[in-house]
Amino acid sequence: MADGLGKLKGLNLVATHSKQILAVCLLDDDPSVLKSTSRLLDPAGWDVQSFTDPMAFLEHARVHHPRVAVIDILMPAMNGLEVQTRLRSISPSTQVIILTSKDDPSVRETAMTEGACAFFVKGVDNRELLPGIESAGAET
Repeated sequence: MADGLGKLKGLNLVATHSKQILAVCLLDDDPSVLKSTSRLLDPAGWDVQSFTDPMAFLEHARVHHPRVAVIDILMPAMNGLEVQTRLRSISPSTQVIILTSKDDPSVRETAMTEGACAFFVKGVDNRELLPGIESAGAET
């Protein structure tokens, strides 16, 4: 990435895998969280798709099979754990990262047991979140 694409706040992010742009989907009922997280990922070359509606996200995932999904837990229509379960059946290769304001050990344990590769509490330092997403995107 000679043009500097992929450098964000001193982090060198590898946003391509086999020279393909990686897709990451963001699901959160808070548009400000979607906007701020997209702003972190866009400069790194990720193909970012944002969703506030879990059903719209799941339909997108059924067709496009994103590499990574960053999912909130507390949403009015369907909680993130249910989304994670449904996602696993329609797009088993999608790596799930939980990004939530609810730091509940039982929720964390359930998410991780059900296959999430990372669990972050909102307000997490970008120097932790971005490598977590990068690592999930590198999984095959």
